[in-house]
Amino acid sequence: MDTPLQIPALADAAELSCDVLVIGGGTAGTMAALTAAEHGADVLLLEKAHVRHSGALAMGMDGVNNAVIPGRAEPDDYVAEITRANDGIVDQSTVRQTATRGFAMVQRLESYGVKFEKDEHGEYAVRQVHRSGSYVLPMPEGKDVKKVLYRQLRRREMRERIRIENRVMPVRVLTAEGRAVGAAGFDTRTGRFVTVRAGAVILATGACGRLGLPASGYLYGTYENPTNAGDGYAMAYHAGAELTGIECFQINPLIKDYNGPACAYVANPFGGYQVNRHGERFVDSDYWSGQMMAEFAAEVAGDRGPVYLKLSHLPEESISALETILHSTERPTRGTFHAGRGHDYRTHDVEMHISEIGLCGGHSASGVRVDDHARTTVPRLYAAGDLACVPHNYMIGAFVFGDLAGADAAQFRPYEGELPADQLREAHELIYRPLRHPEGPPQPQVEYKLRRFVNDYVTPPKSGARLSLALEAFERMRADIAAMGARTPHELMRCAEVSFIRDCAEMAARASLARTESRWGLYHERLDHPQRDDASWFHHLDLRKSPAGTMEFTARPVAPYLVPVDGFNAVGGTSRHLGEIRPEQVATAGAREAAPVALRQAAPASRGTDTDAPATPRLLELLALAEDEPPLSDLVPYLTDPDPGVRRTAVTVLTETVPSGTGPALAAALTDTDAGVRAAAAASLRELVETLAPEPALRDSLVSAVASADPVARATSLDALRVLRLGDTALFTRSLGDPDTAVRIAAVRALVSVDAVEELARAAAADTSREVRVALAKALATVSAGRLDDTAPAVPDEVLPALAELTADPDALVRAAAYEALGTTGCPPPPAARAEAALSDPAWQVRAGAATALSSADPGQAVPALAKTLADPNADVRKAAVRALIRHRAVAEARQALATATTDPDADVRAYAARAL
Repeated sequence: MDTPLQIPALADAAELSCDVLVIGGGTAGTMAALTAAEHGADVLLLEKAHVRHSGALAMGMDGVNNAVIPGRAEPDDYVAEITRANDGIVDQSTVRQTATRGFAMVQRLESYGVKFEKDEHGEYAVRQVHRSGSYVLPMPEGKDVKKVLYRQLRRREMRERIRIENRVMPVRVLTAEGRAVGAAGFDTRTGRFVTVRAGAVILATGACGRLGLPASGYLYGTYENPTNAGDGYAMAYHAGAELTGIECFQINPLIKDYNGPACAYVANPFGGYQVNRHGERFVDSDYWSGQMMAEFAAEVAGDRGPVYLKLSHLPEESISALETILHSTERPTRGTFHAGRGHDYRTHDVEMHISEIGLCGGHSASGVRVDDHARTTVPRLYAAGDLACVPHNYMIGAFVFGDLAGADAAQFRPYEGELPADQLREAHELIYRPLRHPEGPPQPQVEYKLRRFVNDYVTPPKSGARLSLALEAFERMRADIAAMGARTPHELMRCAEVSFIRDCAEMAARASLARTESRWGLYHERLDHPQRDDASWFHHLDLRKSPAGTMEFTARPVAPYLVPVDGFNAVGGTSRHLGEIRPEQVATAGAREAAPVALRQAAPASRGTDTDAPATPRLLELLALAEDEPPLSDLVPYLTDPDPGVRRTAVTVLTETVPSGTGPALAAALTDTDAGVRAAAAASLRELVETLAPEPALRDSLVSAVASADPVARATSLDALRVLRLGDTALFTRSLGDPDTAVRIAAVRALVSVDAVEELARAAAADTSREVRVALAKALATVSAGRLDDTAPAVPDEVLPALAELTADPDALVRAAAYEALGTTGCPPPPAARAEAALSDPAWQVRAGAATALSSADPGQAVPALAKTLADPNADVRKAAVRALIRHRAVAEARQALATATTDPDADVRAYAARAL
């Protein structure tokens, strides 16, 4: 047995000092550190892992759920949407910060090198996923966001202001004189006790993802990042800050037996959707909220379950695109999981289930109470990201509130008094207690037991009796947690996390017991209080640690809205102090003279060891060089090294450090002799393209790569030339004859960017690939929209004849794309007649496209045909007909048809029709 770590003396602590202490190096934490440094503060960033790959963002991000892009959405509409999704219990001033500042944040991230999807004209390709509002902005290179942020932290001017301490885990925020003054923690590699004195503290530790136990039974197989164990929730609580909405759990749909999201935000824009086992859409709720989860849970549990994400009806190009995103960006292990089950999206739809419960402000509404500058109720203590209660804030909101916190906190200088000795002793005891009995119960067993109680008693639907039993169980767990044993710093970290999980479990149970109503659908469904009670509970439920150490509650009225929302009336008012919430007496089933006494038995410990893979000296030398922000000249020997592994790593380092001359160097690597190096260079160029200077040397290298033998290099160079506006019509047209389909599609997109209508029209029906002809049909619509102005014709002369030819294409998907394009270009009488006839096509995709075409046709011809189409057997065709009729709703016959569609058996059709009326 290894010798346990020795407990360090309290007096031997390593003390650090800073203006702004940021705890957590994920989404909000990195932005908070960058902004505070830009405002002149000396920043200390503490991360219990390593900032390069820590936080939920490092797990992959396939898109932004709440991008309010001017011209596509309005801030007030977004604020109203979130208010409805959260049953009115919101502080609109905080939500409005995300709505109004989100677009500037998207642009800031883009300047760093984060890739957001754009169309051929450089406009953001915002998608509509919910039935109202277009807020979803895909991120094709989302897997690299954390790497991009780390690159910003390592810029020379930031390194002078930001000190990063990886592998340091705070366990308590220190307070004195009524404000936050620092933190106490330990080094998770050496075990050394660490104290920090600071002018302000920003908590950015993410959600409490390890609260409920996944159905798989794996401790770390959670929907949320499992390293986010509620650290910040517990630290804020013990520092005296108020938390709010803790009874409003996060519950998500996910893939059955796999801890990945079902990815509706990715799949729906491609045509995927959620169905029951009969293939029927069933969700009536209009936002991914607790109400939607209630509908989802009812379908899973009912005789129409299981529930699936339907993908098998999609064409090959859509499935291939989804696989690229879902198996690399969102969860790199997802493809392996499906392969192990023998599942293929082409033949199998994806079974969905329900995640374990968690606490998360960013995806529901449970977090630390903050104002519109990320300030908590403790002076100089801030919270941002999933930890803060800004409902449905997602990634952009985390960045926005990290920025707000960093800007406001930068005004403060380090605390000069003595750090509070009693709080230091408490933190020291919390950290090192497991070393006093190393043979005690191991952390995994204690944590499993704790989280099983969460599943048994706290998971919805809730009841007062079960919640009361939960509180009894969590109180007993204090002794189990105190008895846990550990031998290494890593085990100490895991033991501290269990104490955080217990704190969060108690908060969740007491808050759920306090709110005696049902609200937010499945998130807070009380069987013993099944109705929503706005008269008593149109309030935030705040909790805090009282001076006596008990958990006490206050019902705080919702502040008057900035944006009126039908169905909700926030008038403010006086808060109602509830005090401590005590459990009901439910320990026995009836009278009993003496209760039996339960015995505990410690389980034996089991431990493993970690091993590190060896690295070659040349690679180690290169990686060490990366830490010093090397100029390109220092990297050139590695970029030309005989070993392709070294060259690939050099491309990675080049991408991370981005010295002057990076663009031409990466473009040159597209012609490397090794396919792996070329692939790495292509990925790096796609990641960095919008941050590169459009210099002649870069253009020359990219043009050379267009002639490469590698199709990935050719497609990448075309995309880069398009984005940087370095190509021309002649260059792009030559690539229309490329033997590779992906290269020809890249050429089509490039030709759209230069408004090459004639070239696109000539190629429309000539290409042999269905995928390219579909791309050309979409391109003709895009280039038509891009050409519309006061001097150009409404539709370029070449477009309608080309689309007409495509509507006669032998492939159904090409015909469907051509008809859909007519919905954008306009559909004059001859094509409208063909579209009307196509409403009887055997292929449902063609019928749906034809309905879309009629949305821009003369209503006299279109409306009667669309009204008949509402009887089509395919729900997607009926949905397309409803959306087309919406554009004609000034016509009485269209409104009558929409009224009949409100009783359609398909949830989407009903919802769109009802919203139109």
